[in-house]
Amino acid sequence: MAQKDYYKILGVERNASPDEVKKAFYKLAHQYHPHKAGKDEKKFKEFNEKFKEINEAYQVLSDKDKRAQYDRFGQVFEGAQQGGGEWPFGAGQGFDPSQGFGGFDFNGNMGDMGDLGDIFETFFGGGQPRRRTYQRGSDIEVAQEITLEEAFAGVRKHLEYKTSISCDKCKGLGYDKKEGKITCSTCAGRGEIRENRKTFFGTFAQNKACPECKGFGEVPKKVCPECKGAGRQEGVRQVDVDVVPGVGNDQIIKVKGMGEAGERGSETGDLYIRIKEKSHPFFKREGDNLFVAEDLKLTEALLGKKIKIKDLNGQMFDVDLPVGFNFKERMRVGGKGMPHLHGMGRGDLYLEFDLKLPKKLSEKAKKIIEELGKEI
Repeated sequence: MAQKDYYKILGVERNASPDEVKKAFYKLAHQYHPHKAGKDEKKFKEFNEKFKEINEAYQVLSDKDKRAQYDRFGQVFEGAQQGGGEWPFGAGQGFDPSQGFGGFDFNGNMGDMGDLGDIFETFFGGGQPRRRTYQRGSDIEVAQEITLEEAFAGVRKHLEYKTSISCDKCKGLGYDKKEGKITCSTCAGRGEIRENRKTFFGTFAQNKACPECKGFGEVPKKVCPECKGAGRQEGVRQVDVDVVPGVGNDQIIKVKGMGEAGERGSETGDLYIRIKEKSHPFFKREGDNLFVAEDLKLTEALLGKKIKIKDLNGQMFDVDLPVGFNFKERMRVGGKGMPHLHGMGRGDLYLEFDLKLPKKLSEKAKKIIEELGKEI
């Protein structure tokens, strides 16, 4: 039977440091913990097997002697890789990772170690009290449609959108400023309380957010009746934004401080406006270049006359048709395209000609064309 590639399982190089091996394990353990499968039985089994495989690889690569054996012989002779392996902290054989840790799950985002590292730290010697801080408001993204003409000339747009805004009554504080706040008596201002939890490993002391002050360490003497202490409520923001000439489709305009209101007077999030450019009935845009189809008479094509073209901004200009020009090709007119964003000059305009032939010819016209055919 082919030997397992533990390095491939953890996604690390063969020369990976112990710290890199540990971080790779934490990341994968967070990703494939069976609790992540929810009620999906098939996914639960897959995650359970993957979790055991990850743990097995970690047991070998995190142990200096076992790793040396594995690198030399492709296996470990003491049987450490059999039976699903041990949990990294020596919990013993037969541990079922699907049972979790005393009711904890692995939700949340990964930082260097993520919430998984926080759980390990709480159980095995860490878990320092951390007083909660007020959260900055979330950023918001809205879409704003503009026409190609507006993208060409620039435009000022007025936006209205629903979001959380600071409470007018308490000015975003969530309480009566005159009354002030007091230290939470439940946690003595720590923001956390300790409680004993029974887990697979035994009974451990665990820090958790204080239920009275919600982790802040302080409680207001008089909560704002309007926002119920949140400091913010649902409302409508209005903002005027200048769309500069040359802006492109899907480009982002940032408006600082116009996002969701922060928690209890903390920093407000930002607004991101995504530009959506409407299609034009005549002009097509590619970057800063424009393309347009123009009807061309046979006489104009043969005689090389000047033709009049209307610019995107409505201005007329003349274009000289060169003698012998291949009208199946595009004609480039420099400097008649879109303005360069935050720069000087403009892109180019490309003319695509559609040669229009007369539907009927008089006898006189036929003779003239026949004579012309003899000449050319």
